[in-house]
Amino acid sequence: MEKIMKKSEQIKDWLINIRRDFHQYPELGMQEFRTSKKICKYLEKMNISYNNNVVNTGVVGLIQGKYDGPTIALRADIDALPIQDGKKVLYKSKNDGVMHACGHDAHTAILLGAGKVLNEMKDQIHGNIKLLFQPAEETVGGAKPMIEEGVLKNPEVDAVFGLHVDADLDTGKIGIKYNQMNAASNTIEIHIYGKSTHGAYPHEGADSILIASHVVVALQSIVSRNVAPTDASVVTIGKIIGGTQENIIADHVVLVGTVRNINEATRKEVMKRIEDIVKIIPKALGGRGELIQTEGYRTLVNDDRMVDIVVNSVKNILGEDKLHFIEEISLGVEDFAYFAAEKPSAFFRLGCKNLEKGIEGKHHHPCFDIDEDCLTIGVAMQVSNVLEALQYFRK
Repeated sequence: MEKIMKKSEQIKDWLINIRRDFHQYPELGMQEFRTSKKICKYLEKMNISYNNNVVNTGVVGLIQGKYDGPTIALRADIDALPIQDGKKVLYKSKNDGVMHACGHDAHTAILLGAGKVLNEMKDQIHGNIKLLFQPAEETVGGAKPMIEEGVLKNPEVDAVFGLHVDADLDTGKIGIKYNQMNAASNTIEIHIYGKSTHGAYPHEGADSILIASHVVVALQSIVSRNVAPTDASVVTIGKIIGGTQENIIADHVVLVGTVRNINEATRKEVMKRIEDIVKIIPKALGGRGELIQTEGYRTLVNDDRMVDIVVNSVKNILGEDKLHFIEEISLGVEDFAYFAAEKPSAFFRLGCKNLEKGIEGKHHHPCFDIDEDCLTIGVAMQVSNVLEALQYFRK
């Protein structure tokens, strides 16, 4: 294991340069054209075969070991966010209004690094390694369509490992959780229809803003009164659109929000309660309600056997004191969940905070950054995970 860490440290400058290049030229989901081309160029230089005809901008690399064996996949998301980069660094984003504010540039660099190390070891490897560079994690979700296009087949994948940099964990620490790690989500769009009239004569119309206000308040009662205290759900309205002028009763209001659940049965019950509220309250107040719901990402559930492999990698590479067991399920969502639903998988968090270097910005913040020392740790972890998994599935 010391050899793996040494190999990762030897490419540290290379990793940093790659990460900073991606950071300077971030691209939004399904628009990662430059990013995709750069990934292909790096794979070509490493003599790793690839397919770049996957879900628009996705890329799948394939390393074939000298000997037959299982196939293990590693996944990295490659898209950025519509945020203006507020940092004062040389590698600040050059694409106005777009920024790698969640660390996907680091994920991409780490996957390329893991590919480089594993490719140099392929004469000793029994099996194959797939490198999944996935678009659009932040938006429409690239994992599910990649799976539908067959990235887990030919050769058939036996397990998948993924990671995410964590701004709440110090560099050098790894966060992992057995069983369920992330929640499921739904997006809701509620249309409230009333009847417009002059603001001085409200009795002649039906005030959609007033109706919408009652709907918002009622929605907040779902979690407090319909979800068990031992369960966890969130119903958030984050956007309200309505009205044209201060003295006109609005006839149409739009509410847009998100719903998060950790339990599938609770998810169905919460959505049923939302439907009831949207249907009944507007009608009782003289209007009409319409609910449009879009199912988001599913729950992310780790396979305990694959988590054991991650735990062993931490102990062997970093030491047991660097292992952080996550206790609570995150209400954030992650579309790695679709890979985990198809194959035994483990998703872990890679510490990237360093207060001594002034790196403490939160995810999705204009000043988000990482301690680049985490890049070599991420590479070593993924290489170790692959080698252990290949051995596990050969038994």
